[in-house]
Amino acid sequence: MPARPEPTGPRPVFGRVPDDPAALAHVPDVPLDGLLRRAAAAVPDRTALHTPEGQVTYAALDAAVDGGAAVLARAAGGRGAVVGVVSSLTASFAIAYYGAVRAGLVVAIINPFLREDALAHALTSASVSVLVAPPEVAARVERIRDRLPGPVAVLPPGEVTRPGPAPGGPAPDPGAVVCLQFTSGTTGDPKTVRLTHRNLVVNAAQIAAVHRLDSTSVTLNHLPLFHPMHLNSAVWAGATQVPVPDPDPAAAIEAANRHRASHFYSLPVRLAHLAADPRLPGLRLRTVGTVFSGGSALLPAPARKLADHFGIPVVQGYGLAETSPLTHCQRPSRPVPGSVGAVVPGTECRVVDIDTRAPLPAGRPGEVQVRGPQVMHGYLGSADPAVDADGWFSTGDVGYEDAAGNLFLTDRLKDVFKYENWVVSPTEIEQVLIGHPAVRDCAVVDHPDPYRGAVAHAFVVLAADTEGAARPAPADIAAHVARRLPYYQHLKYIDAVDDIPRSPNGKILRRVLRDRIGGSAQPPSPAPSLGGPQ
Repeated sequence: MPARPEPTGPRPVFGRVPDDPAALAHVPDVPLDGLLRRAAAAVPDRTALHTPEGQVTYAALDAAVDGGAAVLARAAGGRGAVVGVVSSLTASFAIAYYGAVRAGLVVAIINPFLREDALAHALTSASVSVLVAPPEVAARVERIRDRLPGPVAVLPPGEVTRPGPAPGGPAPDPGAVVCLQFTSGTTGDPKTVRLTHRNLVVNAAQIAAVHRLDSTSVTLNHLPLFHPMHLNSAVWAGATQVPVPDPDPAAAIEAANRHRASHFYSLPVRLAHLAADPRLPGLRLRTVGTVFSGGSALLPAPARKLADHFGIPVVQGYGLAETSPLTHCQRPSRPVPGSVGAVVPGTECRVVDIDTRAPLPAGRPGEVQVRGPQVMHGYLGSADPAVDADGWFSTGDVGYEDAAGNLFLTDRLKDVFKYENWVVSPTEIEQVLIGHPAVRDCAVVDHPDPYRGAVAHAFVVLAADTEGAARPAPADIAAHVARRLPYYQHLKYIDAVDDIPRSPNGKILRRVLRDRIGGSAQPPSPAPSLGGPQ
């Protein structure tokens, strides 16, 4: 893939979308790979991707996708087959992703960190017949072949980067399913989400609007995998993407400065570690205008610390696999601490009572529902409708809106539990726990109790300087929580652990922690009773 040199002089601005619902009326109704065709025609010499392997322009990327489409069409054997693409932070992911679409195939996004059981589940549930995978994932496939319902041809990423003409065929219906993505699986086996061309194209424009992306933007992705959200929105805008596979935050900041990045994308867990990094005082972001966080909740304290240090907004967004994914985002010009912001253009949100399903006024917590053109076509293998009769999708998240429409999330519906008749939010307890100087990371789950229904059980990772003799007693940490929360949110059990199990995007795997409670050979460490009705 030879990269042409960038022309000198001012570039034409392409891809800019106003943050206005009316702007979506002008989004073209094109297939997903049409985003790349459009950018290659408008800004052919603009660098599309700058990876450790080199850089490639939009024109060169579009030509490479033609060749990748031909390879995948031959391997899959027919239009409509499912091609799995491992979402590594490489140019080959973008080529295989758009190449599968251009070949008239359905693309399934495969997490590179899946172990054998989860990988078998993903390949089986999506009926993957061809998988584009690096050697380490290909080796896992070989170990599970006898558990797969049919043959899976595994192609190395280099196989899909060969030049060649794109296969012919009719243009797809923009309303047809083109992409399969998987839910996080934090409470059970992941579900397979069916997304259409239109879902993904519209959401790319929505993201470009609220993130202020256009062809002058340079986006640095300090993420463990290549998420289609970042790929599609940058391609919509004709922006340059700089994936940084190195998990070290200092390396990511150096790369942002070297490439003159305008946008810095990361995960809450990485940003929290950056805020606590002793090297932070010596780090500066010279060209980045906004740091964007998503995937799970970013606590206000590290967000505030990083915003104050770098002198730029650190904002949070919200979405789900079922919504392509983005539905909400704080606006960089007016961030609202603790919230995930207001809806993206063309999207509606409401909060309903968990039991009665009646809409609730501002300030009242309940289940969050959304409605918009990015909501999925449904779950694979499920006859249940994706939305209710009025088009509302129930997210399973609990939160409330303020009077201005900013959404504040408090928990997953499956994570909250009842102590007697009180609803307990694990997230609220975690936000207090992380404020203790000895706690570096934490998670709270429900611990079954025969008298109260369930009580709070905390797992904490202690800061390094509290090891050995300086390690605090569980009573000290429990007392810190008890002084700040009502009795029904007090900790009844505390376990010190080496790490908190999380998904690749930083979400706490509470089911793993609940399994530890149920299968532990030793009883957990009880925290003392600290007031309130017993």
